[in-house]
Amino acid sequence: MPSLLERLQSDLTASRKAQDKARTLILSTILADVKNRRIELQREPGDEDVLEVVRRGIKRRRESLEMFETAGREDLAAVERSQVAVLEQYLPPQVDPAEIRAAVVVAIEGGATNVGAVMGKVMPQFKGRAEGTVINAIVREELARKG
Repeated sequence: MPSLLERLQSDLTASRKAQDKARTLILSTILADVKNRRIELQREPGDEDVLEVVRRGIKRRRESLEMFETAGREDLAAVERSQVAVLEQYLPPQVDPAEIRAAVVVAIEGGATNVGAVMGKVMPQFKGRAEGTVINAIVREELARKG
């Protein structure tokens, strides 16, 4: 099984051959970010490091997407949306919300009474497998239900 970095590089080569400019742009941008991360770490990045770079790229593009939608720039928002879709292909499968909800309930029963405390207990369990916004929404629902 090739590493995530190798997969990104081979997909970049394939997109260049197919002359898919949009996909080539996003993949080359992410690979440049990975190269910067390698310099930062002063070692070869592992799959977890590359995954973190991909996640950061998705987060950055979602923030841009939100701003473009607010500004009414649907043309630019569409570009960001397509870039997020490309990058999401490299993420591992997301955790089932029921599993997150069960962990949140356990944390609340364990004495966590506010969002920060519950998030602090639950986030490490799902690091890299679920988005913080999803976990946060479930935490707020469960706290509202208990309160």
